[in-house]
Amino acid sequence: MSENKCNCFPLKGDGRGSCLFDKIWDAHVIQNVEDGPTQLYIDRLYAHEVTSPQAFDTLRDKNIKVFRPDHVVAMPDHNTPSDQQEVINDPVGRKQVETLEANCKEFGIKHFAMGTKDNGIIHVVGPEKALSLPGMTIVCGDSHTSTHGAVGAIAMGIGTSEVAQVLASQCILQSKPKTMRINIEGELPKGTTAKDVALYIMAQMTTSGATGYAVEYAGSTIRNMSMEGRLTLSNLSIEMGSRAGIIAPDETTFEYLKGREYAPKGEEWDKAVAYWKTLKSDDDAVFDKEVTYRAEDIAPRITYGTNPGAGIAIDGTVPTMKGLSEAEQAQLKSQLDYMQFEPGQKLEGVKVDYCFLGACTNGRIEDFRAFASVVKGKKKADSVVAWLVPGSWLVRQQIIDEGIDKILEEAGFELRLPSCSSCLAMNPDKVPAGKLSISTSNRNFVGRQGPGARTVLASPLTVAASAITGVITDPRKI
Repeated sequence: MSENKCNCFPLKGDGRGSCLFDKIWDAHVIQNVEDGPTQLYIDRLYAHEVTSPQAFDTLRDKNIKVFRPDHVVAMPDHNTPSDQQEVINDPVGRKQVETLEANCKEFGIKHFAMGTKDNGIIHVVGPEKALSLPGMTIVCGDSHTSTHGAVGAIAMGIGTSEVAQVLASQCILQSKPKTMRINIEGELPKGTTAKDVALYIMAQMTTSGATGYAVEYAGSTIRNMSMEGRLTLSNLSIEMGSRAGIIAPDETTFEYLKGREYAPKGEEWDKAVAYWKTLKSDDDAVFDKEVTYRAEDIAPRITYGTNPGAGIAIDGTVPTMKGLSEAEQAQLKSQLDYMQFEPGQKLEGVKVDYCFLGACTNGRIEDFRAFASVVKGKKKADSVVAWLVPGSWLVRQQIIDEGIDKILEEAGFELRLPSCSSCLAMNPDKVPAGKLSISTSNRNFVGRQGPGARTVLASPLTVAASAITGVITDPRKI
């Protein structure tokens, strides 16, 4: 695969009054189907081992080749073990990983194999290699593809049949979503991270509050956020029902991408940046919906239920049944029964059994720096099992180069190998039934980290503080 050239699609019309999502979408329209979806050109398809096998089988059955194999990148991540990567003991997981490699070889697709320096979680590797660039349309058979929107791209999760469409034609049939802008204004309080911002928005919007929309994140808080923070925020867009999350590219974006492996070089870089600077919503752009939140209202967050929107400030209390409808009471009771919490309970001080740092949500170098800043000079609680899993081999090497691994080791933590790990129960890192895990991952669904496992979502700072004390702990108090 050659390095990326500038994806400088001309914007259709004068762009007046257009939002960023519309500009990129309209520039990629091949045709509009009357009374139907849009035929949209796709710049980048990511494929992993779980959702791609049937798509390749579709091509094989119809004797179709991959139309643009140089625009497809594949790697295993869901089934990859984090303790060793010589062998996958689970036969189903092993078969999926082997099938992906075989399909990539047959169809001429770039494959970053398990255990190699290029491998990692697909939504971490894509941006860090500059395979995801501003102005692109990006798809993957995974819901958290919205992550890549942080670089100023339209990035969406798609189904297996749609993966086959893109493999065969480099296009997809898609209905255009409505647009929403979420503004965050002000300076985040001490101890509050991008993960807390995302959990706060979800609690305000609910897990279905952005259904049918593509969300643009804007405001002074977002402009001051690092790329790692923006990637975390965009990653969680799907958890409030959004089709995609997007952030206008700026100097922070350009600085992050410059010099990375597949970024444009030389004159191509200058040409690309000149185009990327045009990728922003017009001052008079009109969104279908717009909301604004104040950064100072956002404290470190934790979840108490079985969806990411069921969250509270870490020093708050679990909601009570007061004022809820009968259906809402039943739903809350079901969540609390599973989590073994009580209405009105304060969760600070509740014993945790497992701590997980990682996932495509919080498996980047900034997350490990934050975790290390809390645990430095302290010791992990003996009662806690901790899994610290980088999102890629590059992140792991950065951890070693910066000496973070030594800080973690002295505090009693083990640095594991890149993997989706305990984000989901598809590899050996499963939380046992009934045990409570405090996790930087993206979902706390019933059984998400293992059958019967209970999950509290939190930021790297909160997980680090809890790993030291052995109980849910406000990082501002460490």
